[in-house]
Amino acid sequence: MNLKKKKELAAKTLGVGKNKIVFLKLRISEIKEAITKQDIRDLHNEGAILIKQASGRKKVKKMKRRRSTGNIRKKIRGEKRKYVNLTRKLRKHLREQKTGKRISREQTGEIKKKIKNREFKSKSNLKEYLKSLNK
Repeated sequence: MNLKKKKELAAKTLGVGKNKIVFLKLRISEIKEAITKQDIRDLHNEGAILIKQASGRKKVKKMKRRRSTGNIRKKIRGEKRKYVNLTRKLRKHLREQKTGKRISREQTGEIKKKIKNREFKSKSNLKEYLKSLNK
């Protein structure tokens, strides 16, 4: 009694794998007579053909979201924007100090390097540093 083809038809009709299909032994004669997809659907609704429940972790517990480059990128952009704004602000202030003859050209070059290395957290921090230079 080979029901391999019936099992394939049932799997295709019900949209599951062949291994998930179970036939009730009491109603095998009805299953043998089933030819069309509609016959299979009717037998499934009556309970002659069963579908095994999915087992394993994936159905029980959702996988955690993985931290990939696509998720990190936004954060980096935000940090970069902050860095760019601060750097521009500090360089503008430095330029004003240079044109006002408050600091020398050599000092300007050194301070620019410090700005690039993020040694100053804000404009007020830079002002304090410039005051300490003048003393």
